[in-house]
Amino acid sequence: QVQLVESGGGLVQAGGSLRLSCAASGSIFDINTMRWYCQAPGKQRELVASITKGGSTIYQDSVKGRFTISRDNAKNTVYLQMNSLKPEDTGVYYCNAVLMTSFRSNWSNYWGQGTQVTVSS
Repeated sequence: QVQLVESGGGLVQAGGSLRLSCAASGSIFDINTMRWYCQAPGKQRELVASITKGGSTIYQDSVKGRFTISRDNAKNTVYLQMNSLKPEDTGVYYCNAVLMTSFRSNWSNYWGQGTQVTVSS
């Protein structure tokens, strides 16, 4: 079994900062790309940022210069540092990982349960 557990969400005023963490645990052989998604109220889940095992990153245009994704491969953990937060950043943030559970398995997608981020104006 594989679990992805997010933490670090909460309520913050506009202009503030939060740091999200997502730790993957369980039967893990290797992790490839890790991503953060956001689902705002009444909207579809959208990609916020992604990071490969080698550290290459991609960001949604609206968060460039404000958010930073990073990972600790030894701890199977991905982070999202969110600065200069805006009310439109409000939503449930989900962690996603593409991983193998053994050397025989295929790459598969796993999701965390989500953590709420609310930015007040």
